[in-house]
Amino acid sequence: MTFFVFALLLLLQVPIGICLCLTAVFYIWYSGNTVLFESYAQQLFGSVESYGLLAIPLFILAGELMNEGGLTRRLINFARVFFGGFRGGLAYINLLANMMMASIMGSANAQIAIMSRAIVPEMEREGYDKTFSTAITAAAGLMGPIIPPSMLFVIYGVLAQISIGDMFIGGIIPGILMGLAFFLIVAGFGFIHTYPKGCWPTAKEAVQSVIQVVPALGVPIIIIGGILSGLATPTESAGLASLAALLAGKYCYGDLKLGVMPDLLKRTALNSALVVFLVASAGVFGWTITFEKIPQMVAEWIGASTSSPFVFMLLVMAQLLIVGMLIEGIAALILVVPILLPIAVDQFGISPVHFGVVVCLNLVLGLLTPPVGTGLFVASAMTGISPMKIAKALIPFLVSVILLLIWFSYDPWPVMVLLE
Repeated sequence: MTFFVFALLLLLQVPIGICLCLTAVFYIWYSGNTVLFESYAQQLFGSVESYGLLAIPLFILAGELMNEGGLTRRLINFARVFFGGFRGGLAYINLLANMMMASIMGSANAQIAIMSRAIVPEMEREGYDKTFSTAITAAAGLMGPIIPPSMLFVIYGVLAQISIGDMFIGGIIPGILMGLAFFLIVAGFGFIHTYPKGCWPTAKEAVQSVIQVVPALGVPIIIIGGILSGLATPTESAGLASLAALLAGKYCYGDLKLGVMPDLLKRTALNSALVVFLVASAGVFGWTITFEKIPQMVAEWIGASTSSPFVFMLLVMAQLLIVGMLIEGIAALILVVPILLPIAVDQFGISPVHFGVVVCLNLVLGLLTPPVGTGLFVASAMTGISPMKIAKALIPFLVSVILLLIWFSYDPWPVMVLLE
């Protein structure tokens, strides 16, 4: 009955956070364990009582400041220096700029929205197909939650009680490999379709772009450099990055006006509250499912199905691809980690960092797959292209990510190499 209520609330389009809370309330009432109501509020609060979660509003703030401060535009101009003159150069610029944005934003939906507004109209003006331009931008947004920083990695680290810094480091090589795969796909399309010819910036423009991008590049350097060097925790790096983005936008570029700060902080607070409420509600839901011994039942079923870690990872992949299509990534992560992580670590000896990167990348695919596919709807809202047209154009990119997932599931090297 609890599962039925949960499914019914989802079908009624009740917000996922409220859905999880109500399902937990129903379970306590229906099971007769009404004494659990006395601990309900405590569990709700205890789920978010983690220092690591402070990184989420700070990374969201850094991304907002980057966009308002004109740092995004400087990153695109910088990418032109490397690819601007190639045929189809703007497609490569799109990918490179997204890779740089991914090292700052940490949120795929925010990145897709910003880059769709910034670069898709310009690609259309230069003669690119609008659907293809939107698909590249949406696909490149998948790198946002994988190349550190990443809100998914922060939440996974909190749930798994492992170092968030290790998760960030584990995502660097997989994120770069995703970018390279997308570059190859765009190059392959170049042999089929004739891309518009680009033009190289003049020497003066190139030097100017390189000089102007230095403050913008300081933000990802602070984030990744602080974590890799051990000088700062992810939360401290997020705070420093927000300060750097504020100073760069205000004093280096002069694009950040103090008048926009109230709205900017309001957006940051609302987005942060949404994520934190999801964590709290899923914590209560996870607390209730332990009474039904669901993790133990799943472990017994998988244990009877296979003894191979690789086959286990493939089974997890198949399940998460379906889950990601139906439930938003953060909520799905919070639901599946308490069930699957103990099985992966205790029964199959898989590193929690390796498992976490594969799970997060798996769930990220759900951003661009119907019927939920929030990233599809964000891209559609920004460009006016129908979600199904975008989804069709995205197929080669999604297939490449699935192939990478199979590789990462079989061989932990790309995830673990920087941690050894």
